[in-house]
Amino acid sequence: MRRRLWSIVVVPLVGGVGLVAPTTPAGAAPAAGQAPAAGQAPAAGQAAAGSELYVSRTYCPYPASAADGTVDRPYCTVSAAAAVAQPGQTVLVQAGSYVENVAITRSGTSGAPITFRAVNGPQGFVTLSAPASGGSAFSLSGVHDVTVEGFSVRTSGSAEPVLIDGSTRVTVDELTIRPPAGVVGVHVTGASSDVTVSRGWFGASGAPGVAVGAGVTGAVVTGNQFRGGLTVTDAPGTAITGNTLVTGCASGITVTGASPGVDIRNNIVQAADLSGSVPAACDDPTAATAIALSAASVGQSVADYNLIDPASGGALYAWGETSHTELAAFRAATGQGAHDIAADPKLKPQQGTERPWIDLDRTSPAVDSADAGAVGSGPLDLLGNSRADVPEVPNTGTGSGYRDRGAVEIASPWTGGDTVTVSRKVGGGPYDIVTRLPWTGSWPVETTGGTFGYHLTGDRFVQVAGGPVHEQTVRRAGQACVRVYASGNGYRVIPEFNPVRGGCTVVGARYNPVTPTRLLDTRSGIGAGTSVPVGPNSEVLLPVSSIGGVPAASIDAVVLNVTATQPTTAGFLTVYPDGTTVPSASSVNYVANETVPNLVTVPLTSGGIRFRNSSSGTVHVIADLQGWYGANGSGFKPLTPVRVADSREGTTGPYLPDTSRQIDLSSKIPIDATAAILNVTVTAPTAAGVLKVYPGGSLVPVASNLNFVAGQTIPNLVMVPVVNGKVNIYNQSSGTVHVIADLAGWFGSTASGADQTYVPYGPRRVADTRDGTGLSYRPVGPVAPNSSIGFNPENVQLNRSCASAVLQCPTAVVVNLTVTGPTTAGVLIGYPYSKPRPTASNVNFVAGETASNMAVIGVELGAVTLYNASSGSTDVIADQAGYFIAAAS
Repeated sequence: MRRRLWSIVVVPLVGGVGLVAPTTPAGAAPAAGQAPAAGQAPAAGQAAAGSELYVSRTYCPYPASAADGTVDRPYCTVSAAAAVAQPGQTVLVQAGSYVENVAITRSGTSGAPITFRAVNGPQGFVTLSAPASGGSAFSLSGVHDVTVEGFSVRTSGSAEPVLIDGSTRVTVDELTIRPPAGVVGVHVTGASSDVTVSRGWFGASGAPGVAVGAGVTGAVVTGNQFRGGLTVTDAPGTAITGNTLVTGCASGITVTGASPGVDIRNNIVQAADLSGSVPAACDDPTAATAIALSAASVGQSVADYNLIDPASGGALYAWGETSHTELAAFRAATGQGAHDIAADPKLKPQQGTERPWIDLDRTSPAVDSADAGAVGSGPLDLLGNSRADVPEVPNTGTGSGYRDRGAVEIASPWTGGDTVTVSRKVGGGPYDIVTRLPWTGSWPVETTGGTFGYHLTGDRFVQVAGGPVHEQTVRRAGQACVRVYASGNGYRVIPEFNPVRGGCTVVGARYNPVTPTRLLDTRSGIGAGTSVPVGPNSEVLLPVSSIGGVPAASIDAVVLNVTATQPTTAGFLTVYPDGTTVPSASSVNYVANETVPNLVTVPLTSGGIRFRNSSSGTVHVIADLQGWYGANGSGFKPLTPVRVADSREGTTGPYLPDTSRQIDLSSKIPIDATAAILNVTVTAPTAAGVLKVYPGGSLVPVASNLNFVAGQTIPNLVMVPVVNGKVNIYNQSSGTVHVIADLAGWFGSTASGADQTYVPYGPRRVADTRDGTGLSYRPVGPVAPNSSIGFNPENVQLNRSCASAVLQCPTAVVVNLTVTGPTTAGVLIGYPYSKPRPTASNVNFVAGETASNMAVIGVELGAVTLYNASSGSTDVIADQAGYFIAAAS
């Protein structure tokens, strides 16, 4: 008897096109390794679409013209990203040293600014240095709605590190600036308005750390620390809030020219001599005025809630024409400073590796005493910590009452364990995960604070966020493990990076059918570049760069109808991802001179797929793309098999020669179902032929789903798109045939219940009676007549018991089942462990031959049962390709 091997056939519906015969050329071939595109990926050198652009000196491509700002092809320079950034995009500059002049000339919008963010974290710091030839490191001229965050900035010569000229709604935040001697750190000039300089650290240079120049309006200087002073000149409406200035016997805050309406609150100014062990008087106290306003600036200006160290001996205030060395006298003369404090601020300088800061002692009078309503006062301090209530200190501030003066808050200690939990996001997309660290503040806080780095295993870059709960989207299906690094100082000291135990979860992909496309045919050279058969124990590589415009990096697995044809000896094909070792699994089994197809689902891990011929002869290989798994597409809904058609019942009788019938599934599946899984059985055929299952309303396809000869009873699983809940079945033969169809599941939307997703995990051998693989509770050897074996599908978390829902255990397994060495004809039936055995079969076999077929089998209690329905014994092999998991809950 001629042996038959049966395969699942994926039947996408695109423009009414149905099946393509797997052993017949489908016409003109596409470009090698690429299906016809429905869209275009970003061209080399163009900006990637999306909300983020990446810059990395370590991983940028060479030549740099190939960069597009994606994770895989980041820009080499900040300037390259600045040249293409769009409103709403964030430029993520990864750790490294960048030497360039960055001229920001593109603007965002009020609701969608352009953000340049230095990602300082466990992988290091970001430094931006102007070249020795000169110029500012950052210059922003005539732009609006731009934010620059986190950079350590240096220049040489007379160049100002950051120049903001004629710009609006610009924020520079968390910058660490070490200007050359006598050079201003950040210069705001021109007709700029609504510029914010916040949470920065400015090294001593003998010049102001920040200079707000003539013509500027509405500037805010808040939360910074200065080893020197700051100046405002002819800039009305400037707010100076919550800064810490340690000047070393120089002036602190100086407002000159006509700058009315200046608001000065919550600042700490220490102008004392700090050369000794304690703050001391300056040799020239007249040069050490803490806060000075010109006569033309005092109008409408306010000073309050400031903390000034009187140890310098200089004036606390120079208000207009009068200097005040005593706080009481200043209050009496001006009505200002009602809540000011003149006392030692008790500062504690901290030297970060690259980004220093000045800390507060818990006994400082600055603690829990600031005005929360001051312009620019925010919920987080310079180190990224929340405003916290120190328990032993009375609250004398406004608002919550416990904001500290100056740039740094006394942070609450963390409580909680260090066990990280990673889970899929309930209600999110299939690749959305949530990482949680069970940390909370010991004291009352205004908001969540701290700095946390989240490193997803396999990702190049750490994601840095401001809280112990973090959402992100992974790039591929499978196991997603995240390690968390916590810092209480914004990653300013590398030895203090605190790695916390990581956690893992599993995410699954959704299915996308495509128009059947021939990717590989060794007979004609399609995809392989050669028209010779694959030699003995040799293989052929099929490159896959993209599918429908989706790059290979975003594709988790591909579904191929793989055909072995013209084999000269018996053997088998193994289809596996390029870049991995050859697995023991088989994909297509064949004997000499037969043409044998089988459906194969194979992960796409490095842009290519390998086809290995394990035989002593040659064989031609054909591969037709049926679909792929990725972040978008249809979910899966398994069903307890229900019979939806049986021509043996009723009055319709068998299918006549070359006729079709329509099956209406609309009462069994939702209206938005995209495809159905049917177990289709042919019985009592009077002649040889093929059965074709295809979408309702479509033309009869060329490809077949089930081949039969007279007198056989043959089942096969079919995944077929549905149109309005309908599918057609066509009997292409010269005889009659009865057809039975059992509905086993469907694909569709999450809203309709199709919420299970696919996890590629294979090919890998999970059961083999010949050597006992995967069979812990039975002896090695063939399965006895009318007997069963069980096996546990593997999962990426390597837990076979799957007793906990947290493990994302398989709900169904995608497995290639092989019967070998059977002593009599029969069928192999796969079904969930502990469930009743169905009548439908998965593999039909005859004595002495090897037969295989892919199956999708439900998993119960972590196990699957395989039943040998025959009067003889047979060995059984199961090669897992992947599995489905339930939706997040």
